Amino acid sequence: MEKNKTVSTDILEVQGFDISPESTYPLFFLLLFVYFTLLFSNIGVLVLIISQKSLHQPMYFLFCNLSVNDLIGNTVLLPQLMAHILATERFITYKQCVVQAFQSHTFGSASHMILLIGLTVRLSRCRSTIQNAYCDNASLFKLSCEDVSINNIYGLFFTVLLFTSSIASIAATYFRIALICWIKKNKDLNNRALQTCASHLVLYLIMLWSGFLTIILHRFPNYPDLRKIAYVLFHVVPANLNPIIYGMQTRSLRHKITEILKRKVTPS
Repeated sequence: MEKNKTVSTDILEVQGFDISPESTYPLFFLLLFVYFTLLFSNIGVLVLIISQKSLHQPMYFLFCNLSVNDLIGNTVLLPQLMAHILATERFITYKQCVVQAFQSHTFGSASHMILLIGLTVRLSRCRSTIQNAYCDNASLFKLSCEDVSINNIYGLFFTVLLFTSSIASIAATYFRIALICWIKKNKDLNNRALQTCASHLVLYLIMLWSGFLTIILHRFPNYPDLRKIAYVLFHVVPANLNPIIYGMQTRSLRHKITEILKRKVTPS
């Protein structure tokens, strides 16, 4: 029956997390704390870079772009997720869901997402339940009973391409850094390179595995909560750690932060 039925309503129900009443408020306040923390740290980095003329350099503009991406991605996801944790009914319009799915994927390639979302919205809908705690592209095309082979093939092809190129570029970068450290044999340089690379590698592996789990677990519907948790981690962990890893370990930025903090603490 479901295959012959087309849903015309624009109101979708979001499945969300299956949470016991005792865990509702602890989870809500945990997400609220995480959200305020990433807002404070990323907005702080943006304000500092914009206000300090000495930091108006290409590298710091890259930090600005990273912070803006983190802010957009998490603002699209977390406030609505927190509202749905407290709500007894979780609804969203189809258009809002498409916008959320696109913006939540801005961590990848925007041009890729325009094409993938375009392949999804062309499909008719026979279901009205988002089988997730948020809207993403895979959850959107699961609303359809049509053949979604093109979406799956394109999505898997781009995922393999993205992961392969990402891992290859990271491996090449670390090999080059290791080679320079070995040639220079400078202890101070080696220590700073090891400190920066180790923290960056931990962050990269968290992003890699949480993103990989999200994509793979869409093909295994028996683990819905694990997939939802992996996607949330993919957003919130890098957004909280990026200002620390890239900000505090960059000498000029760290110097400006400590300078401002000393100015605040030292009485006039």
